[in-house]
Amino acid sequence: MPAPSPLRRGDVTTDLQALAQGGRTNVAGFFVRLIARIPFLFIGAQWFGAEALGRLAYAILVVEFAAQLATLGLKKGLALHMAGAGEQNGAWDAVLVVLGATLIPTLILMLVPQIMFPNSAVNGLDYLLPLTIPAMALSDVMIAALAFQGHVKAGVRARAVIEPWTISIAAFALAWPLPRDGLLVAYALSMAAALLASVIPFLIHIGLPRAWKPKGRELYVLARHNAPLAGAEAIEWGSRHVDLALLGLFASPATVGIYWTCQHIATLPQKLKTSFDPVLGPALARSIASGDKGAIARQVGQVGFWVLSAQMAVALALGVHGAALLGLIGPGREFVGGAGALAFLLAAEVAASMAVTSEAALVYLARYRNVLLSGLMVGIQIVLTLALLVLAQEHSLPPLVQAAAPALALMIALAISSFFKARLVAGLMGTPLGILRPALLAAMGAGLAAGALTGLLPDWWNLALGIPAVLAAFGAVIWRWGFGADDRLLFRPRVV
Repeated sequence: MPAPSPLRRGDVTTDLQALAQGGRTNVAGFFVRLIARIPFLFIGAQWFGAEALGRLAYAILVVEFAAQLATLGLKKGLALHMAGAGEQNGAWDAVLVVLGATLIPTLILMLVPQIMFPNSAVNGLDYLLPLTIPAMALSDVMIAALAFQGHVKAGVRARAVIEPWTISIAAFALAWPLPRDGLLVAYALSMAAALLASVIPFLIHIGLPRAWKPKGRELYVLARHNAPLAGAEAIEWGSRHVDLALLGLFASPATVGIYWTCQHIATLPQKLKTSFDPVLGPALARSIASGDKGAIARQVGQVGFWVLSAQMAVALALGVHGAALLGLIGPGREFVGGAGALAFLLAAEVAASMAVTSEAALVYLARYRNVLLSGLMVGIQIVLTLALLVLAQEHSLPPLVQAAAPALALMIALAISSFFKARLVAGLMGTPLGILRPALLAAMGAGLAAGALTGLLPDWWNLALGIPAVLAAFGAVIWRWGFGADDRLLFRPRVV
């Protein structure tokens, strides 16, 4: 299929069709990713245990943060650079800048691996884990470049198929020969596989550079120009992980492992949001270049409502049946106590939906104010998390009850961030975004009612019948009373 044509000023049908087409492809990838992640969580919990999961969680926390910083905001900012510098050479500019940015954190963590493993001994294989940093960062920037040309399926294949299935299969294969380090090796293999799955389509569709003479000063300007965006992305990423980092100061590795499992499940709805990032960024870049404020508001509002609806449906389905899901994942129902944390984490993803779609426009229109709002949100989250953890310890609450405190703080902070970022975009565009609609409350009530009817069934039947029932009830109500003609573009089999 040819790449979508550039969005034209005033062509409101074209922009929504392009967003729907790219989003539909990525949402399909989300469900593939969902199916692939469940085996990994089951294998990790049953055969490696909560403590091994906690060790993996902290190591991933460090290397993924380093990779996030190394992308220098180009996952979102690359579209604007490619539009101005030329698609082919602009993409290779980004690859070179990101590769250089990964060198320092990779070397530091290889020399001082204790940063990744502060509470456990370091083995020989642990020194190699930082090599996943350039793999992650380069894969991200290549996927962003492919998305600019309309090749969204390449990113779906790498992130939603190859990466999760590689880690699940590798974890299963390594459970016996490497009972201590098997999860870390499986993670490294999945990152390498995702990089390979990104490089091949990148070379096919972007190709090698032509008459490309990168200059240090120009590359420096590119990195500096994206610094505010990189800061905003790092803050957003940190807001989703500072809870785990702070919990590790108060809780045992096993508790951290159970919380990380809940966090892993809760990030599945987050993938619905990121499903639209590769198509929303280029669409907004073109609308901003043409100065069409109406198109910007329409794009943000439309995608915001799609994302909020989808995240709310999935969060309800997983949250209502959280205890049953955790009971099947962990041995001896050890993980069931994390159901409260899981519910708050899922609610936090719903609360964040307006912030992240609004931010897609703010990174171009008000990048410094966006960074300020994100920084304030993280500050609120840190203060709330510490206060709630201290309060829970003073009352000697059970460890897994204490683990719900960071999740609650995250939910509150993200809700505040969503409110102010959506208001800022609406103010800049001079029109409401229309993301929040009354039908969402009715759909939520229908989903809760459907979940309650299946809540007394055994775990397997609870999940097999309850999750589809919640999704069906929510979907029926939102389709009938919440979706208009533009919203239903998302579900058309093809764009004409």
